[in-house]
Amino acid sequence: MLTIESLTHLGMGRASDGRSLLPRVLPGEEVEVAQDGTVRIVTPSTDRVAASCRHYKSCGGCAMQHATDEFVADWKLGIVQKAVQAHGLAPDFRAVATSPARSRRRAKLSGRRTKKGAMVGFHGRASHTLVAVPDCQLLTPALLAIQPALEALTVLACSRKGEIDLTVTDAALGPDVFVATDKELTPQLRVELAAFANQHGLSRLVWNDEPVVTINPPTQDFGGTKVTPPPGAFLQATKHGETTLLQAVEEITAKANRVVDLFAGCGTFTLPIAKRAEVHSVEGEAEMLNALDRGWREGHQLRKVTTETRDLFRRPLEPDELRHFDAAVIDPPRAGAEAQIEALARSEIKTIAMVSCNPITFARDANMLTDVGFSMPWVQTVDQFRWSPHVEVVAPFTRK
Repeated sequence: MLTIESLTHLGMGRASDGRSLLPRVLPGEEVEVAQDGTVRIVTPSTDRVAASCRHYKSCGGCAMQHATDEFVADWKLGIVQKAVQAHGLAPDFRAVATSPARSRRRAKLSGRRTKKGAMVGFHGRASHTLVAVPDCQLLTPALLAIQPALEALTVLACSRKGEIDLTVTDAALGPDVFVATDKELTPQLRVELAAFANQHGLSRLVWNDEPVVTINPPTQDFGGTKVTPPPGAFLQATKHGETTLLQAVEEITAKANRVVDLFAGCGTFTLPIAKRAEVHSVEGEAEMLNALDRGWREGHQLRKVTTETRDLFRRPLEPDELRHFDAAVIDPPRAGAEAQIEALARSEIKTIAMVSCNPITFARDANMLTDVGFSMPWVQTVDQFRWSPHVEVVAPFTRK
């Protein structure tokens, strides 16, 4: 018999034997582990609930459906608090904002041919086994509704023994589908795929970075401005999560007249801010900035937006370049942006809104800023990857 003492940041339970890490358990539970690794809950926690999804037992897409929403929110907040407090920082921690079920608007699914047709879904936990998820509690209704179409697409796109990746995005005028496959795109197949996209109401179908057909622009709404992201471009996982992050960023930068948006992507923050301030958007991917620029030019009543394609890891904006701005918004990848943060620390900029999908690198970068006189009054935790170990944060940094 083992007792679960705590959870890791990945949701694995630390057992009382000092060496076992067990999945889908909760602190305080007593468990037995069979020789094949199967875990039996002997004494369940009061925070344990029945999973809301019938696929949870076999699917690896979720890790925490066996716990109450309150427990998961407290656990995720604890992950952020531990990372931040490890650097001696003590901001106020706002309540976790959790996206509702069935709100995930973008997902990467896998497809594989079978004897009877094809299967589309997620892989099992730490497994190559593919699990169909027709009743997934994460995906938006529109993405659930196209599962049969994705199975038919898999038959066209997948070899008999291979597997394809299907990145699907919920767009206003029909799903946007990006296929990654080893199968060659022949002229005949291109004709078949175009007919398929039209039949199933797809807005766009892209094959290994090559657009096959665009029936309707797969636009996204960024603060009232329509943008058509390039195939496979980064997008916040849920509209709820995006809105929560944007509200915090706008709160932080409300008094700024000129803003620099670092790692700007397709304009998630740039375009809403441009309704009241001039924005200079910097991003390493030219196609994303082109999409942002087109959206701005076709938008209404927006202030001036300029763009700059630049690798901010290798060539961060330096203090003399940053002196033109009242505030900075920075939303780097998981690795953080150590070089750019160091340049911000040396600059004269007074206000920074930092968004991050990694509490560890966020805390590291936050510590670098507070060491040079910035204050971080609060941190907002955003859970748009519901029932997973992932979490996002946003915080203000100000100095007098």
